[in-house]
Amino acid sequence: MSEQTARRGGAVWALVITSVAGFMAALDNLVVTTALPSIRRDLGGGLGDLEWTVSAYTLTFAVLLMFGAALGDRFGRRRLFLAGLTVFTAASAAAAMAPGIDSLIAARAVQGVGAAVMMPLTLTLLTAAVPAAKRGMAYGIWGAVNGLAVASGPLIGGSLTEHVSWHWIFWLNVPLGLALLPLARLRLAESYGAGAPLDIPGTLLASGGLFGLVYGLVRGPADGWTSPLVLTGLVAGGALLVGFVLHGLRAKNPMLPMRLFRSRAFAGINAASLLMFLGMFGSIFLLSQYMQGVLGYSPTEAGLRMLPWTGMPMLVAPIAGIVSDRIGGRPVVATGLFLQAVGLGWMAAVATVDASYAVQLPGLIVSGIGMALFFAPASSLVMSSVRAHEQGIASGANNALREVGGALGIAVMASIFSAQGGYESGQAFVDGLRPALITGSAVVALAGFAALLIPAGRRAVQAGAEGESEEESLREEESRSAEGSRSAEGSRAAGALESVSR
Repeated sequence: MSEQTARRGGAVWALVITSVAGFMAALDNLVVTTALPSIRRDLGGGLGDLEWTVSAYTLTFAVLLMFGAALGDRFGRRRLFLAGLTVFTAASAAAAMAPGIDSLIAARAVQGVGAAVMMPLTLTLLTAAVPAAKRGMAYGIWGAVNGLAVASGPLIGGSLTEHVSWHWIFWLNVPLGLALLPLARLRLAESYGAGAPLDIPGTLLASGGLFGLVYGLVRGPADGWTSPLVLTGLVAGGALLVGFVLHGLRAKNPMLPMRLFRSRAFAGINAASLLMFLGMFGSIFLLSQYMQGVLGYSPTEAGLRMLPWTGMPMLVAPIAGIVSDRIGGRPVVATGLFLQAVGLGWMAAVATVDASYAVQLPGLIVSGIGMALFFAPASSLVMSSVRAHEQGIASGANNALREVGGALGIAVMASIFSAQGGYESGQAFVDGLRPALITGSAVVALAGFAALLIPAGRRAVQAGAEGESEEESLREEESRSAEGSRSAEGSRAAGALESVSR
């Protein structure tokens, strides 16, 4: 795609369209959690059915993210973005009109398919439209909007359920999707990736492996970690993912080339992203219940009191993006992760059955600043750690790892909560909440150390993105030398023949 075509797409329009689309996809991760009691009253179903209204979306979203990115690179990112947005919008309407719990679960799974195609292409479309010098701020805004959507899902879901109807947590997507479709068609420029053949074996290995792993992690707390289905999912999923890694090392055109992980920048930011979402998802899942079930707040009141945490990205992330353009993303991301770890540790320390909001507020503010500092430069670090034609692959891999981290966080922290406490009383809930939050704090701190593996400064990251491995570079040089030798020999032979003919 030419620069003129990219400019015609419009950087501002690209930022608006991709941010709103990303908000829709990210919001549906946790928006259902506070509406589950109302859904059960209206549609019936057991506890397992209610869990699937959350996990059906998470599973399809996680396992198809990289495939969605590969399809966009192959057939056109704008074209596939429009297709994913259409599927997501239609499935949201189907979920809102679901007559029973089974049809709601099916609609949620289809929502995840649409989001998996749409979400990873938002970053590549944004990168194509925004000049390199301004991408830090653009990524910061995009990251702030997506971070706000993930964290405020319980607030929006609770408020709509309490004041309108649970159906509106899904209807909300429909007007947004219908407005974005013509805008995306008219204002986004088309772009493509490397044009390599689709990696069907890699897609099947990754999708099957992630499905098995995420299924086992989601169902483990409910069914028991030793149940046959959970063990089968974890073992088979792990084996398939090992096969995916081996395939990525040996295949000619793999969906996710394992050589990308030779870059400290790519490996570091992806490890940090997985661990960050593990700690954050699990903490929000439990804290939203703590504020309602133990402290007695309504869903709306609980969401409002979490705004110093969930709303902070909108204020801090754009500034953090500008700062990261000047000093590099590593110190900003690492600082944010360590601050979030401190905030979660604070909330674990002050959690009691009658904790006042004043004692919780410092932890919420520190966590909010930390989350904002992470979201702003993280996207930039992902996109700058690979070559331009591999950005779709990098975006899909990073988003898939985030989703897996979120599913892992809910599963692990719910298991710790169940082992140490429960729902029998407020004190039992606090007894389970504290060790779970301490675990979340430790995991996010580990994410901060992973971020420190990223090379310091922008040059180091760009070097990892622009260059191939030394072996590949040597092979290319040898190929060019051999080609040049053959060309010279051919010229000499042609000259000799011409001389003989004369």
